[in-house]
Amino acid sequence: MGNIIRIGTRDSALAVAQAELLRQSVMAHHPDCEAVLVKMKTAGDWMLDRRLDEIGGKGLFVKELDQALMDGRTDLSVHSLKDLPTDIPDDFPVLGYSRREAAQDALVLSAKSCSYGIGANESCQLQPDLSAPIGTSSPRRAAQLQELFPGCTVKFVRGNILTRLQKLDSGEYGALVLAAAGLLRLGLSHRISRLFSVKEMVPAAGQGILAVQGRKDFDKSLLAPFFDEDAGWQALAERSFIRALGGGCQAPVAAYASIRKKRLTLTGMAVSAQHCVKRAELTVQKYEAEKAGVRLAEMLLEKI
Repeated sequence: MGNIIRIGTRDSALAVAQAELLRQSVMAHHPDCEAVLVKMKTAGDWMLDRRLDEIGGKGLFVKELDQALMDGRTDLSVHSLKDLPTDIPDDFPVLGYSRREAAQDALVLSAKSCSYGIGANESCQLQPDLSAPIGTSSPRRAAQLQELFPGCTVKFVRGNILTRLQKLDSGEYGALVLAAAGLLRLGLSHRISRLFSVKEMVPAAGQGILAVQGRKDFDKSLLAPFFDEDAGWQALAERSFIRALGGGCQAPVAAYASIRKKRLTLTGMAVSAQHCVKRAELTVQKYEAEKAGVRLAEMLLEKI
């Protein structure tokens, strides 16, 4: 490795901004090291005309990054945890998790219909224009939107955040639902019209957390300032729940873990065969995070 650490990332604006957070952390705490970004396009970035479940699921966002690690072209990869498959190669484990950015989903109205943003203000209850479609590519979001706004039309949309915003502002959609974390990391907090509470819309497992993947012999101490212990417990609980349900990013399931002192509260969501949204909640000691995910999945399976 020498004094150069090569960080693999997708080449989208958001992915690069997220990888830059790790690069800056390494450089700030280890001035003897040079951290550089290795940008690449993944299959998930250019196959935009179909839903992810039709073309291979979330693995499309990591295959090229995994190959770069295997080939020795990179030392680390940075992923949005919500896009990372639950099955990780033993030779390239997740080394740690970043502090969590806002985990919630955000309602985004067009620039013409909403000239201000609310940032992280959860009290705003703006409603989308139900005469126009709400754009999302997530069955999880679609199911919860139809519960929140009966009669709304949900329309498929893919592409990076900036592309989706262009489609919204051109009038193709009446609103979008996007991860608040992505908007915040791109400096687009002014586009957030409403921040959904977890009770309104349970986020995707891992949403707002960055996962750093690398070879198992990589010296993790170099990355310690970037990692967050509570985010690790949250990731463990949420991904355990998703794994126990057998869900991927295109399955209508969701999980969010909050931590207060040493207690972890895990909220899970799944959709029944009758297309009804079902939720359940469980509070445990945070060191029981993995067991909590399995137990909550069992509780929800009894409901659906």
